[in-house]
Amino acid sequence: MIRLAVPEDLPVLQDIERAAGEPFRALGMAAIADDDPPSIEELAHFRDAGRAWVYDTGDGPVAYLLAEVVDGHGHIEQVSVHPDHARRGLGRRLIEHAADWAAREGLAGLTLTTYAEVPWNAPYYARLGFTTLDEESLTEGLRAVRAHEVARGLDAWPRVTMRR
Repeated sequence: MIRLAVPEDLPVLQDIERAAGEPFRALGMAAIADDDPPSIEELAHFRDAGRAWVYDTGDGPVAYLLAEVVDGHGHIEQVSVHPDHARRGLGRRLIEHAADWAAREGLAGLTLTTYAEVPWNAPYYARLGFTTLDEESLTEGLRAVRAHEVARGLDAWPRVTMRR
């Protein structure tokens, strides 16, 4: 079931993020696999804003999604599924939950940034109805998101911005 994250979930979300990063190692993206998960403080920011959802199997969270509002759209900051629970539609369910939230909030849709060539990134999101935005279509807020990612070194591999 999908629910809002609670304080005791936050360390579990960090564990999910670490585990979800491991498959990147097989693609030669060890820096992504080794990247630190969001801090407890960062996760608490999303939780406090009511924009941190978890998929809870009854034994605790196994997937999560963090969202922001960027230029009138819900922006998926992060969606991660523990590899032990991958390929069961949990990420899709969380994304649909975020789409419902965005609609209830009167937002124009969803945006995200992701790796262009990682099979479970851009190609996956395209199957969920996201389209890639060209550079001219980026809003001021999305440009700021991308600049932050560049500063973090995430552009070592091709990235795209997508909208649905």
